[in-house]
Amino acid sequence: MDKQIKCIRKNIDIKLLERCSNLVDENSETILEKSTIFALLGNEVRLKIMYLFLNEKNLCVCDLSDILGMKQSPISQHLRKLKDGGLLASRRDGMTIFYFVPLNKLVQIQKIIEG
Repeated sequence: MDKQIKCIRKNIDIKLLERCSNLVDENSETILEKSTIFALLGNEVRLKIMYLFLNEKNLCVCDLSDILGMKQSPISQHLRKLKDGGLLASRRDGMTIFYFVPLNKLVQIQKIIEG
């Protein structure tokens, strides 16, 4: 461990520091993925949107606009962030775009939102 230790404690557990440092390093990809999810869900509107998707399989911007009592433009911006973050996917049906939670994210999002 080549990090300079800057602490006034009497006893330094070098093995603990190395073990924890390695744990963080080994899981950096997972930590980054989860921090992205938490950042996306840290917004009240996006959390409401994702909560709705846990109960409904497909929703469009119009549905969400009516449910949340918001204009379509801000709803679309939130959907874009959630889609860019990998929490939503979309499919087109004529002129309407329906959003849904990809199966590979569903359980993870359920655990985070519902506890």
